[in-house]
Amino acid sequence: MTTEFNEKQLEILQVAEELFAEKGFDGTSIRDIAKKANINIAMISYYFGSKEKLLESLIIFRTSDLRLQLENLFSEDLSPIQKIEKLIELYINRLNKNRCLYQILHFEFSSKKRIMDFKVFTDVKKQNLLSLQKIIAEGQEKGVFRKNINTALLPPTIMGTFFHFHTNRPFYEELFNLKTEEAYDHFIKTEVISHIKQTIKAFLVYEN
Repeated sequence: MTTEFNEKQLEILQVAEELFAEKGFDGTSIRDIAKKANINIAMISYYFGSKEKLLESLIIFRTSDLRLQLENLFSEDLSPIQKIEKLIELYINRLNKNRCLYQILHFEFSSKKRIMDFKVFTDVKKQNLLSLQKIIAEGQEKGVFRKNINTALLPPTIMGTFFHFHTNRPFYEELFNLKTEEAYDHFIKTEVISHIKQTIKAFLVYEN
């Protein structure tokens, strides 16, 4: 599956994302997408084939550019710790911005209601993991990070904290008095990200 999309395809993907987030994957029809995008159903079929293939394309669209950001991050003039902290910001801000889409993905992966080809998505994650491994290896070579680190478990540790927080949103909104969407987003960008950075740093660096 291609990771390059033309202008019309991008327009369809953005409309589909809005509707999937609003009505859910099962609650959104190809007709709904075509109507909101002001195009005919045949065009969606021509570009994507099916609603499942459209979701797969949306996954690639929203995740493939992270690989470039991670590769650029490795080349930046930052310490290994600073790179990890910036990586955490990239991950969490991405998840928070696209949290409705990721909730749909989580359901699709866990329920296995339909057969979907997630190989391309898995390949993207593998490439992202390689970029993370390069940063960890750099930190280990410089004597900053411990040697016995299971790098593959870092992304679920980072993202799992966010997803637990978001899945239990009503509880944390009451606990931290987060009465507006702005307050909720601000708490994620400050407190949640800061907590994850401290947690990952404690795991990576040598104990004093």
